[in-house]
Amino acid sequence: MSPSPAPTSTPSPPETARIAAARTLLFVPGHRPDRFGKAAASGTDLVIIDLEDAVAADDKDRARDNAETWLDLGNTAVVRVNPPGTPWFEADLARAADHGCPIIIPKAEDPYVLAEIAARTAGRCPLIPLVETALGIERAHEVCAVPGVVRAAFGNVDLATQLGVAHDDHLALTHARSRLVLASAAAGAHPPLDGVTTAVRDPDALGADIAHARRLGFTGKLCIHPAQVRPVANGFAPTADELRWAHSVLDAGDSVTTVDGQMVDRPVLERARGVLARAGESRGRA
Repeated sequence: MSPSPAPTSTPSPPETARIAAARTLLFVPGHRPDRFGKAAASGTDLVIIDLEDAVAADDKDRARDNAETWLDLGNTAVVRVNPPGTPWFEADLARAADHGCPIIIPKAEDPYVLAEIAARTAGRCPLIPLVETALGIERAHEVCAVPGVVRAAFGNVDLATQLGVAHDDHLALTHARSRLVLASAAAGAHPPLDGVTTAVRDPDALGADIAHARRLGFTGKLCIHPAQVRPVANGFAPTADELRWAHSVLDAGDSVTTVDGQMVDRPVLERARGVLARAGESRGRA
């Protein structure tokens, strides 16, 4: 077995908590600074300034400068850098490290590369590895276990291209999605973010994607249009029925009992606490 990457310092708890709790992360192209403010005003939990796929090669340097200007003004954002090994990665990483902002790392598949990024940013930049290759899925546990990784994100479009399947085919990508959810839990990382829904004007497609991802254990989603933010936020929020169930379970106490004809023991209690935590409520042990 290969040795684990060397540990490094971890991001500050408030920043980590904000990323862990986010249901919506909205992409905005780095070469369109006129859209940064609109993205921030959309109600999304986090804005992602994209320096990678949304930006042509000739615009990479300008996009990086735009991101820096936005951050210099005291605004917050996650920055999706270009992949390690590309001509733009070093400059992208240096700017992000200067600001200590969260980073999305595309094509994340090598835990040693991620550990090096964490070390080079002195642990100031929370990491969100975008797992979007077959090798990344195979190594998902090691990727998610790197110190500094808060939660992973699923790159359905790139992975589907590599596999030769449709990126919106739930069945074709269910195994990969479940692997990422399991790997995150095994590594002690927060539940992952689902990939994008490219049909921006199809609310039914978005709703189906949300329901599928949530059923598998995802707790948030990457968005590519402001119109997706509210449905995604609502779709990953606990429902009224779930909240009523969680309250009834916890109100019954910590001893083994039954609620609505179902046995309640410690794992069920922990699940109920998790439901309330996702709703912003806190219920400790009695």
